[in-house]
Amino acid sequence: MSEFDFVMVQNFLIALLLGALVGVEREKHRRSEHPGNFGGLRTYILFAQAGAISAWLSLHLQSPWLFVITVLIVALAVIAAYVLENQRTAGSPGLTSEISAITVCLLGGAIMFGYAELAVMLGILTSAILTFKQPLHGLVAKIDIDDMYAGLKLLIASFIVLPLLPNHAIDPWQALNPYRLWLLVILISSMSLLGYIAVRWLGTAHGTVVTGISGGLASSTAATLSFARSSKLESDPLAADTQACGVLLAWLVMFIRVLVTVFIVYRPLLAPLLLPFTSMALLTAVMAGIYYWLGSRRYVSPQHSAVKVSNPFSLVAAIKFGLLFALILLLVKLTEQYAAAEGLYILAALAGMTDVDAVTLSMTDYARRLPDALAVAAAGVTIAALSNTVVKCTLVFALGSRVLANKLLIATLVILSGGLAALFFH
Repeated sequence: MSEFDFVMVQNFLIALLLGALVGVEREKHRRSEHPGNFGGLRTYILFAQAGAISAWLSLHLQSPWLFVITVLIVALAVIAAYVLENQRTAGSPGLTSEISAITVCLLGGAIMFGYAELAVMLGILTSAILTFKQPLHGLVAKIDIDDMYAGLKLLIASFIVLPLLPNHAIDPWQALNPYRLWLLVILISSMSLLGYIAVRWLGTAHGTVVTGISGGLASSTAATLSFARSSKLESDPLAADTQACGVLLAWLVMFIRVLVTVFIVYRPLLAPLLLPFTSMALLTAVMAGIYYWLGSRRYVSPQHSAVKVSNPFSLVAAIKFGLLFALILLLVKLTEQYAAAEGLYILAALAGMTDVDAVTLSMTDYARRLPDALAVAAAGVTIAALSNTVVKCTLVFALGSRVLANKLLIATLVILSGGLAALFFH
């Protein structure tokens, strides 16, 4: 058998298996829920084969009409079956089985037209959608109208507004980039929404942990702002323990992220950074663990087991945060231009107020150009991280609840003590 014949047989077998995959689920559905429902295992296999055979013949006859006519015949057949079933049953049956049959026929054709990989993916996805009927319906039941509005606003901000903004600085000091500032607004809004979803699905303590870690991977500052705003909306003061845990986990990920960045970009700088950043990371982890333990103990008690969680998503609040960061960025740029003689450490502290990653990359470049300045570069990165930690704690005092701010103040003092001690005695 030629190679072409082998591929042809293989494609027919793939179509048969896709029809069987969807047909098995429909067969079980028909037996358990709708005995008189349309189609079963053999029916879906035949529909897939009909699509494959008609597509194969269309290719050989160099005319797409045979495949088009086959699909139309399948569609008419399933419509007739739907009408007959609707006449026999009192309630109005769904169209899931009928649409699945047309889909299987189209997938069979797609395989013969050279899209076997895509058809397999879509066939598995189709079977998964049919199988996970109850979980999907349960998910929809948990979504209210405010959640839908919030998701649509986030999609509009991300895929309509963001591409229209200029991705370059628009001020004389080259500090304000509308695209990046709006990206920060989207990030803060996304963190609020993801945190809300995590808390609803996993509970207050576990959801906060997931949000803090994922927020730290994206932006520890954005995660801090998100938790700060949520603390203002939270009516239960005991929620501050789990919120503080989430914030500290985001900070912990930031410390680890700096070490990973240096390891990838310029490994010699890693050695002088290990002591200060390991100290800060360990102290942050200890404080996060303490607050997680306190929050978990309090939330399992009966009087706090039914805390109402509301959607904290707000583009207006996120825009306010973005404007606040724009002001900080402008102040940093002005200070760099007009007070640059104050030294590298002051610049690191100022730049670290808004972006530790930028300082880390600039210091690795500085150390690469001047290998004797490893200690200076490491001190600059450490100062930037400490400055960033102080700024995030200050933002919580300005924008969050007093209870959360006090808890983070204690953690910040502990982290600063460890970082400064490692910086001066290393």
